[in-house]
Amino acid sequence: MTSILEERRHATTGHGGVVARLSYVLPDGTTPVSYAYPPPDGHPWESARFEDVPMHIADARRAAGLPSLHECGFALFDAPSAVRDFEDPAELRARYEPELVELALAATQGRAAWVFDHLVRKRDPAQPTLSFGRTVRGSAPTANGRVHNDYTEASGQRRLRLVLADEALAGAVARYCIVNVWRPLAHPVLDAPLAVCDARSVTPGDAVVGEVRYPRRRGEIYLYRHAARHRWYYYPGMRPHETLVFKQYDSAEGVARYTPHAAFELPDIPPGTPPRQSIEARILVVMEWRQP
Repeated sequence: MTSILEERRHATTGHGGVVARLSYVLPDGTTPVSYAYPPPDGHPWESARFEDVPMHIADARRAAGLPSLHECGFALFDAPSAVRDFEDPAELRARYEPELVELALAATQGRAAWVFDHLVRKRDPAQPTLSFGRTVRGSAPTANGRVHNDYTEASGQRRLRLVLADEALAGAVARYCIVNVWRPLAHPVLDAPLAVCDARSVTPGDAVVGEVRYPRRRGEIYLYRHAARHRWYYYPGMRPHETLVFKQYDSAEGVARYTPHAAFELPDIPPGTPPRQSIEARILVVMEWRQP
């Protein structure tokens, strides 16, 4: 195991990335359960055990030859927003959602898109570690440090009918995908940046189905066990005019279908660095309609 001193010695922003710890699940044969609200008495916030593994996280801005969103699972876009207050639901509906639809269609070459979720995250500097990302009810979620993907095969399929609602419309979809659009707020991100894993370096056997319990429903995500072959990237100093688009589900085979991701602690950040603030949105994109 690499020591902290060795990690910091090798941690450099000038030679193609950093070495930082990523939080992988340790499977024990049971289904990991995470709560998005204070759990019942006697239940932990998370039932699984995790291991923090030092991994090289490459500087994606300096990486030559990163392929398309559909091949590696992620892509960066320069996409300034006209939104002034990202915590105003009315402004998000009126201004941000149309911007997201336009961006998602351009990024995926899709035919139609629906924004169905968004979440403002504010990292809590009082939290010493990056865990599942929840603190207390009513507060903004902090950064999620577990290596995960927001959908599984089953929950990705369920999401189609939840978003489209109309059975005939859902039945007309031949191929669709779900993408996340992640944007920093307020300042460049130096604290708890987001790492994404090249989908080509991940195998289906790396994924572990996990359950997320919300106050009124249960969701299903993938957590990931560690593999040395995983290739990680991040975009240093992302600014609010930049967006990271990454794939969370694709109904097609032979393309990037899932993109594991996690927040991580960047080594040697300057004192006084403001805590990360960001907004992420989820968009369902229809890629192909069935022929009538």
